[in-house]
Amino acid sequence: MGETTPAPTHWQLFWGMQQVALSSFGGGLSAWSERIVVEERGWMSKQEFVTGLTVARLFPGPNQINMAIYIGSQFRGLSGALAAMAGILLVPFALLMALGLAYYELHTSMAVNRLLAGVITASAGMALSMGFKIAGAYSKDPIALGLAGISFLAMSVFHVRLVPLVLVAGPLAMAWYWPRQPKVRP
Repeated sequence: MGETTPAPTHWQLFWGMQQVALSSFGGGLSAWSERIVVEERGWMSKQEFVTGLTVARLFPGPNQINMAIYIGSQFRGLSGALAAMAGILLVPFALLMALGLAYYELHTSMAVNRLLAGVITASAGMALSMGFKIAGAYSKDPIALGLAGISFLAMSVFHVRLVPLVLVAGPLAMAWYWPRQPKVRP
C-alpha cells in the first residue's frame, strides 16, 4: 500500500479521515476520499483505492465508514481501523446533530430549501465525478465494463433490487478476478 509515502500514523489516519468527512459534508464522500487518500496524501494507488472501495461497498453499512475502516486496517490493523473510523465519524456526527436541530427550527424557510437544493446538486456532481474516475481505471477491461453495464441495466431498466444483484454479480465478478496461479510449463 502507498508506495510513494510511508504508512500513515494513527493520528494521520484520524486527521485524514476527518478531512474527508468535513470536505464532503453533504455528499461526495467517495470522490473526496479518493482525492485525499490517493492524490493528496499518496497513501494508496488508484487501483488499491478502487479495490478498497469495492470491498467497502460489498459489506453492509455506510460505504465510506467501511472504506475508512479498510484504509485504517491496511496500515495499522484494528487500532488503525478504529482511528480512521473515529476520524470519519466524530465531528460530522456532532455537526449533523446540530444541523438537525437547526433544520427542525427552520425547515419552513424558502432560503433553507434553496440551500439544500444546491447541496444536492453539488453532491450529484461529485458522485458523477467519482464514477468517471473509476471508469478510467477500468477503461481497458471489457469484462469490468460489461459487468458494470449489465448491473446498471439490471437496476435501472429491469428494476432488479440491489441485494439480489449483489448476490449474483458479486460472486461472478469475484470468480472472474480471483488471483490465479500462473500455469507452469514443462
